[in-house]
Amino acid sequence: MEESNDNKLLRKMKDDPVVPIGVLGMCLTLAYGAYKYKSARKVMSTSVFLMQLRVAAQGTVIGCMGIGMVYNLVKNMKNYGKPATPSTE
Repeated sequence: MEESNDNKLLRKMKDDPVVPIGVLGMCLTLAYGAYKYKSARKVMSTSVFLMQLRVAAQGTVIGCMGIGMVYNLVKNMKNYGKPATPSTE
């Protein structure tokens, strides 16, 4: 039986929850930047503001990737020595 798109997305989010968290963090960073753009125009040029916003968004994603690596490392160390369960793919 073929898996629906919603079930597939939920399963993948359950398997690796860091990816959607990283995407959400990047979207929140960009939304905050769009909100702050009004006041930043008076203080700095647009190109400098966009450069700083890009660095903040990339930092958010890299931070989430680092957290994900630590999460997977801890999860694998917890299961070290236990028999692997067969996948149902």
